[in-house]
Amino acid sequence: MTTAPILIAFAYLAGSISSAIIVCRLLGLPDPRGEGSGNPGATNVLRIGGKKAAAITLIGDMLKGLIPVLVAKLLGAPLGVQAMVAVAAFLGHLYPVFFGFRGGKGVATALGVLLGLHWQVGLLTIATWLVIAKLFKVSSLAALLSLLVTPLYIWWLIPERSLIAAIVFMVALLFWRHRSNIRNLIQGTEGRISGKD
Repeated sequence: MTTAPILIAFAYLAGSISSAIIVCRLLGLPDPRGEGSGNPGATNVLRIGGKKAAAITLIGDMLKGLIPVLVAKLLGAPLGVQAMVAVAAFLGHLYPVFFGFRGGKGVATALGVLLGLHWQVGLLTIATWLVIAKLFKVSSLAALLSLLVTPLYIWWLIPERSLIAAIVFMVALLFWRHRSNIRNLIQGTEGRISGKD
């Protein structure tokens, strides 16, 4: 498909737009890369700016994963290309060209990608996150466990090898980006979900 490189490039550039940094600048909040956990993501924005700022960041990060995949679908891209577009958007969030390749950990963008690829898989993953977050009050644990089972949801609902491979790759990167959180979880020092009103 001749448009595949364009779609992949668009996805990476869209993913490179850091919702956390932009939202914090617009709301007069500190740069999330220098406050809290130092991660430009919704959970850290929740810590430093409250629920409204975090919600806007979360929606922005999800949309930049969702929109490129939906564009690829609307243009009739095969599933293999959709999978590459999904990975490109995710990589853009992790390594954004516009912000010195210092990005977030990718949870919200991964959820947006999943909703675009297969909305039922996306909803199952979000529901899993919500249940685990409700039970344990730890955002990173909810993210890790909900994304860990996502390849099984893909295999169950849409057993396409390229999609499974793409999601497994994203989950592996997500675990790598959460390695400090994993250490904290093992040591019992990981922060719990909280925020200002």
